[in-house]
Amino acid sequence: MENIRITLIEDHDLTRVGMRTALQQRGFNVIGEAANATDGLKLLESTAPDVAIVDIGLPDMDGIELTRRFKQTQTDSEGAAITETKVLILTLQDNEEVVLAAFGAGADSYCMKDVSLDSLAEALRVTHGGNSWIDPAIARVVLHQAGQNAPNGESPEAKTVAINAAAPEYNQIIEAYPLTERELEVLQLIVDGCSNASIAEKLYITVGTVKTHVRNILNKLCADDRTQAAVRALRSGLVG
Repeated sequence: MENIRITLIEDHDLTRVGMRTALQQRGFNVIGEAANATDGLKLLESTAPDVAIVDIGLPDMDGIELTRRFKQTQTDSEGAAITETKVLILTLQDNEEVVLAAFGAGADSYCMKDVSLDSLAEALRVTHGGNSWIDPAIARVVLHQAGQNAPNGESPEAKTVAINAAAPEYNQIIEAYPLTERELEVLQLIVDGCSNASIAEKLYITVGTVKTHVRNILNKLCADDRTQAAVRALRSGLVG
């Protein structure tokens, strides 16, 4: 059993039932469902799930506003989280404004509705583990925004490899095992969606060498795969 407690907030009955069935078959513990934001907010507050799957297109209040209100009620006077409930946004919308608004409201992860069930299960595990899972279809949107927010005039050499958005112990890992200049180049191309063969061609190195760099990057970023590495690169500002 996954032993991850899930709530589903989705107004489309067939979609909600289908997700519940699929997640239960994969061992997740679906502890509650709601078809609108009002009931969903009450459900989150009463059950405190590990991860809430929230649809943006709810009839009475969009999922972004629901996320914002829930997160506001789950912090103390100093802004520290009271509960560990994570929010995974599920939507058909991939435009920049919606994506950034979701993260601004406190969403932890963002999936497109056409995500495969296996990928959704992986997203839930990653989110429950305290990391963000960003659908590859919208990763470029967030990366573009991160690039826009970089200080004017900053040179590539001036970029830090510190993971400022991660836990202190993760910062210590990166400080102990910093990425080399070549690894940063490979990481940028991974974020751009390049295959190993394409990276080899662009950097004039062999595919075997690329694989070695990718393996080193995953190890240093404590990432399970290329998507996780890209997400952590985004959150840390390693690439622009």
